[in-house]
Amino acid sequence: VQLQASGGGLVQAGGSLRLSCTVSLRSLTDRMMGWFRQAPGKELEFVARINWSATRTSTADSVRGRFTVSRDNATNTVYLQMNNLRPEDTAVYYCGATASGRFSGYYRREYPYWGQGTQVTVSS
Repeated sequence: VQLQASGGGLVQAGGSLRLSCTVSLRSLTDRMMGWFRQAPGKELEFVARINWSATRTSTADSVRGRFTVSRDNATNTVYLQMNNLRPEDTAVYYCGATASGRFSGYYRREYPYWGQGTQVTVSS
């Protein structure tokens, strides 16, 4: 089981980045995929979730209207499009996969599988 996150970088406030998470799992159906982030000195926090059929998607209040989560089943990839980035979005971003679709995807404890994290830095 491997998750590979990429796409982070340094961007000015107001800019955009797209994070990718490529998943290597025997069965991806009915799993919730999530994006979380951890800023320096802060707890890991939920950012976005999507199930594999994209019928259940949501984003955190702090990023709603700026971030969009999507997936490409053909390539087993989940994306996080981040627009209008703010300095407070600076964090290490992690993607995760739940063990089954019965989980909500909002809580870190629901994710046994994680990617390595990708740094996003937004300068003011």
